[in-house]
Amino acid sequence: MSDAADQRPRVFASTADAPGWHAFGAALPRYMLAGILFLVMLDLLIGVMLRYAVVPITDYFDLPSVSFFWVEEVGEFGLAWLTAMAAAVAIVERTHFALHVFVHRLAPRTQLVIYRINHLLIAGFGALVAIYGWQISRLNSMLESPGLGLNLAWLYASAVAGGTLMAIYGVVLAVGSLRRFTRPPDEAP
Repeated sequence: MSDAADQRPRVFASTADAPGWHAFGAALPRYMLAGILFLVMLDLLIGVMLRYAVVPITDYFDLPSVSFFWVEEVGEFGLAWLTAMAAAVAIVERTHFALHVFVHRLAPRTQLVIYRINHLLIAGFGALVAIYGWQISRLNSMLESPGLGLNLAWLYASAVAGGTLMAIYGVVLAVGSLRRFTRPPDEAP
């Protein structure tokens, strides 16, 4: 390797490839997503079993019916948390939909400035989601879900968690790119 190649900043494919706390910070939300996804899939399976296997059995033997309205609430809570967390993880993984129509034709320095501004806008949006999610969560903290009796603040706390992660990841990608990239990430070596 030449000395010039050694001087280039290293561009990681994802923050999970980065050393130290960067890897832990990026992996923790992914593990949470995997756990939530497993929980939602298990919940759906239980719901299908209750609806299409247990209900006909209880009807046939004239037994008291089994209440499974809680299944929908677990799915609703899981979907809210899954969506908010996955949106944040997709920012750091750079897997959100993007059109490369105009920016790639600009000078590399201009592309980098647009990349930074874009991630600062994402961070601002995440902060707004977190702020309004906190307000809605506080407003609904006295209400309970009808099936499980859970505090509805937990449902809206997903917006706080997802928005906070979006803001953090947006700032890290915008400011962290100052030292990591000499070219926009799509043209990284």
